[in-house]
Amino acid sequence: MSKVKITVGGAMEEDASRRFVNAWHRAERGEAFHERHLAFESWDALARVMTGKRMELLRYVRRHKVSSVRALAKALGRDYSNVHADVQALAAAGLLDISDGGVQADYDVIETRIAI
Repeated sequence: MSKVKITVGGAMEEDASRRFVNAWHRAERGEAFHERHLAFESWDALARVMTGKRMELLRYVRRHKVSSVRALAKALGRDYSNVHADVQALAAAGLLDISDGGVQADYDVIETRIAI
């Protein structure tokens, strides 16, 4: 199972430094790994990106081969311009990959850690 880890608030710089050092040591040992970690400064910042419609979009993209944003909008029964804006926002946040082959979400789980 592949996952995206999201950290919200807290000591993001310390966490990023720890992850970097950990990845460095794993690479020195020759370990193969792939890790996707995203950080948001606050709950509000995450909530601006992860709306209900965008979560629905992510679930659909994860389960289906999506050749284009237009095809995605049609499959979801939504307006193209709104879906395009959602895809751009999710791609900018690192949650979607856009290529000539279409739109992809190459993970199964979003694991979120929220500092209070």
